[in-house]
Amino acid sequence: MSPQIDIPALSSLEFVLYIDDRGQLPEPLQGRIGVYAIFDQAQTLQYVGYSRDIYLSLKQHLVRQPEHCYWLKVQTIDRPNRTVLEEIRFAWINENGSVPVGNGADEGLWTQAIDAKTQMTLEEQSSYARAIDELTQMKVLKQVARRVEAEILDVLKSRGVQAEIRFNPKLKEAGLLDLK
Repeated sequence: MSPQIDIPALSSLEFVLYIDDRGQLPEPLQGRIGVYAIFDQAQTLQYVGYSRDIYLSLKQHLVRQPEHCYWLKVQTIDRPNRTVLEEIRFAWINENGSVPVGNGADEGLWTQAIDAKTQMTLEEQSSYARAIDELTQMKVLKQVARRVEAEILDVLKSRGVQAEIRFNPKLKEAGLLDLK
């Protein structure tokens, strides 16, 4: 039996800036458990998720979808309880009237590591195809991942982000980008 919970209406919660005037994500959310809604610049709902560490999840989403992360609404809870988190998430999506793009067709773009292979240039595709062994292919993938990483960091810099962003170096060998 799940505990009785008061689910706040998404519309009743205040908007919070995703990136503050110091270029930081909302630091009070570090280590906090809860549900969060991410909105674009026009305050259109893009994604609703829940996490055991909202701050880390927000950082991942910012790296994966920087053009859609401008505003937040958050509800924290004191103890992890998947049922409660899922109920709040479901209620907020229902309140929205339609499934946000990040919870529908584009969910993988919000929740999975960035696949740099999908962003290979023709030259990079050719180098990869000509690679004589796995080690050479791995080097090409690593170069592609580094290029895509640099592009992401440029976008974040243009948004004024000052928070530390570190990608997992081991994943780059497979052409993937995810935060460490």
